[in-house]
Amino acid sequence: MLLANDIKVLTLSAAARARILSRCGEPLFVADWERVLMIHFEVDAEALQRDVPFELDLREGCAFVSLVAFTMRGLRPRLGGKLAAWLFRPVATHDFLNVRTYVRRGGETGIHFLAEWLSSRLAAKLGPATFSLPYRHGRISYEHNWRQGEVRGYVADVRAGAAFAYRAGAVPGAPSGFAPCAGGSRDEWLMERYTAFNCARGRRKFFRIWHPPWLECPAEAAVCENSLLTQNWLWFKEARLAGANFSTGFREVWMGRPHKVGG
Repeated sequence: MLLANDIKVLTLSAAARARILSRCGEPLFVADWERVLMIHFEVDAEALQRDVPFELDLREGCAFVSLVAFTMRGLRPRLGGKLAAWLFRPVATHDFLNVRTYVRRGGETGIHFLAEWLSSRLAAKLGPATFSLPYRHGRISYEHNWRQGEVRGYVADVRAGAAFAYRAGAVPGAPSGFAPCAGGSRDEWLMERYTAFNCARGRRKFFRIWHPPWLECPAEAAVCENSLLTQNWLWFKEARLAGANFSTGFREVWMGRPHKVGG
């Protein structure tokens, strides 16, 4: 039997599915998201807002920034079959580190990427021009072996050399299985987001995604090196680690077309 909280989480995903399908030609792409670690920080809202071109979405007056480390595999157009997938092979699979915060616009809540590091040099060049995504090329090494207790990663900016390194594992004493976020919880608020509002080179765009509700497990994370963050955003020096989540990810996540954000 589904509990009320489970129904609420399912409703968020179902609403996102209906929203992306409400526009002709959606979704544009599909891809697999694998072995996803999210590390959350509470930051100064006023300082963060100065770096974000959209209204912040706050939770109980607090602002959050999350780092999302994962591997995207098999990016391809939804239509076009094997030929389209073959044409996308040069940018189909790579590691990501997203630095995202939480925003709202026109009554819709979503995320905004402050920066994204990719292991693919070619993909890093395409993102700003097509989706207004703030892509940067990074040297990335992930070991996300959750079952073996070996979750760690290292990301370095190719140009600046600044780096972010972390390790993570299960929270001692917490349930070890993967489950949907509890309805109304902070984890749900942070994770169940289906619209990205972007800005790169002065161009503001948004796109929508869809996947089933996250199946996640609380994680205990430690930051070993954070010059990648503090050199890009001075307010990160005062950020407070607020928790983490790990998920095995999804097959065939839907990714929508980029649309201009109106005035």
